[in-house]
Amino acid sequence: MKVFLDTNILLDVLMERRPFFEASARIWSLAEEVRIRGQVSAISYPNVFYIVGRLSGRKAAAKVLQSMRAIFSVVACDERVINQAIEAGFEDFEDAVQFVSAVRVGASCIVTRDPDHFPRTEMPILSPTEFLAAHSLE
Repeated sequence: MKVFLDTNILLDVLMERRPFFEASARIWSLAEEVRIRGQVSAISYPNVFYIVGRLSGRKAAAKVLQSMRAIFSVVACDERVINQAIEAGFEDFEDAVQFVSAVRVGASCIVTRDPDHFPRTEMPILSPTEFLAAHSLE
């Protein structure tokens, strides 16, 4: 099952943000164990590098990206994704890029802590706890 992870899920794990850490870490582990196919947008990499780098330094941020690269498949962010995201009319452009990327890769769902930032479509938009409960993976 292809599961698209919003950047906030990655940051919850990397920064151990409570109370979100446990459920997000479980999903990260499922991808690491290849029980799900974790998908992330290419834009998640510079976002994570910037945030982790500011808090923990450049070396720590580079190590994080290496870890992510080993676990998650990257969905390309090309001209088509950008054009579709611009046309989507989202309030938050970054969320539009995330959504279009998930659709492009044929993800089964998007896991995010901000489900209200995404449109209601056929693709389920789930919080980490909703995802785990819906798929009996807790």
